Amino acid sequence: MLHDRVLVRTDIPEGERRSTGGIVIPATAAVGRRLAWAEVVAVGQSVRTVEPGDRVLYDPEDRAEVEVRGVAYVLMRERDLHAVAAERLEGAEDSTGLYL
Repeated sequence: MLHDRVLVRTDIPEGERRSTGGIVIPATAAVGRRLAWAEVVAVGQSVRTVEPGDRVLYDPEDRAEVEVRGVAYVLMRERDLHAVAAERLEGAEDSTGLYL
């Protein structure tokens, strides 16, 4: 990875989803702008706030997909991340475990 780039693997595959109430939502359903969670796989040398293994919140509309060895990943800049959830942040005093 170069510079401020972050490579993430999305949590939920695209397609049908199921609501918490058990209702199936088809992939063609129109949904409002919604952020998504993903796991950081690799980071560039200029990235300061995230590490591999962290979970990050990002906008799925602002993404560049790349396939590596048959697995789809999303490549983005560090500044395009909206939040970071990491185990290392949860141990800090007065911490929620999220870096917003």
